[in-house]
Amino acid sequence: MPLGPYAAVFAPLPPQRRADAVRRRLGEAIALGLLPDGSMLPPESDLADRFGVATVTVREALGNLRDDDLIVTRRGRGGGSFVKAPRDGGRAALLARLAHVGLGELRDLADHYCAISGHCAALAADRADPDDVERLRRLAASCAKPEESSGAAQQEGTFHLEIAATAQSARLTREEMVLQREIGPVLWLAGAGAASDGRREHDTVVEAIAQGDARTARLRAEEHVNTLFDAVKALHRDTRSRRTR
Repeated sequence: MPLGPYAAVFAPLPPQRRADAVRRRLGEAIALGLLPDGSMLPPESDLADRFGVATVTVREALGNLRDDDLIVTRRGRGGGSFVKAPRDGGRAALLARLAHVGLGELRDLADHYCAISGHCAALAADRADPDDVERLRRLAASCAKPEESSGAAQQEGTFHLEIAATAQSARLTREEMVLQREIGPVLWLAGAGAASDGRREHDTVVEAIAQGDARTARLRAEEHVNTLFDAVKALHRDTRSRRTR
């Protein structure tokens, strides 16, 4: 399997509630676009080996994902389980959920995300090799050209995940995935209007990592997340005001 965030998708699971953990891990990866629409999942036996669980546990989790309408299973030659991404990217559900989130909870999420993103960037500055830096620069450049891709929001999420992966911590990468599942798509949606500022912020984070400047990398990553959350708060106010009209 590829390195980076993909390694965290298929890392071994903790022993508790393993079927739920498989379902959540794969569901997060589908929502974040790490497992693209139409892509084929590994066979049940391979998934069981990768996650460190029984095949029956994987089978139960895949059944739950089918119930969630996130995968489809085809039988026969060329069959298997295939990713079925939400048609609207989850936009309607995310906006509905945002309307029920309190401002205090958003502040807590911002604090948590800043802590994770800042620490990942600092570790990345200490641990990145030239190949890591080149990969981050290419990704930042691709985010700067949204007209060349319909997945601008996915690129933004991938940028954050790649920084976490560059920190060389599977645990932090999984935490980044959990946070993106909880609030990430709303962050990218709300931040779309300030895309050019976001791209400049990406560059400053990557250059601090390239220079091995952990303190600056942490500060720039935290500033970027705070900018995104400011946009989320504005979207939150707008969404709630529409509900009260």
